[in-house]
Amino acid sequence: MAEDRLNQVPHRRYNILTGEWVLVSPHRTKRPWQGKQEKLPALDKPSYDKECYLCPGNHRASGQTNPDYKDVFSFANDFSALLPDTPKEVYNQGLLLGKSETGICKVVCFSPDHSLTLPLMEVTAIEKVVSLWQKEYTELGARTDIGHVQIFENKGTIMGCSNPHPHG
Repeated sequence: MAEDRLNQVPHRRYNILTGEWVLVSPHRTKRPWQGKQEKLPALDKPSYDKECYLCPGNHRASGQTNPDYKDVFSFANDFSALLPDTPKEVYNQGLLLGKSETGICKVVCFSPDHSLTLPLMEVTAIEKVVSLWQKEYTELGARTDIGHVQIFENKGTIMGCSNPHPHG
């Protein structure tokens, strides 16, 4: 299947991180859109922002200081969605049925350069990101207390991203 054709028709793609096949439907981008329209962020961001919690050498919200990293960098999220020490509890009140959940959330900084995003990075730099994703996926996935590892890029305020530095 030619690459240009692949971007026009429904197909499956192999996820090298999980070994699973994922359905992709690129033709759906041609649907009429009446939803919210966003302006693209300015591309003239600085390569270093002294106020950014994720830039090298800066203080994070937790008070910890990032190392002066030169490539990819990962750390435990200061404001994790899941916490490793959450007590086990079951909630069952009326229509509400829930169980507490433990977990670990990591932040992967893709680059020390504040102005980049994955599509703007060199292939060799993207390969380093993917390698770190693989390492984190393997290490976290091997733990008996972890049932699922989710890898993603955190990008854009409309998606809830609280920091424009290239990370996931």
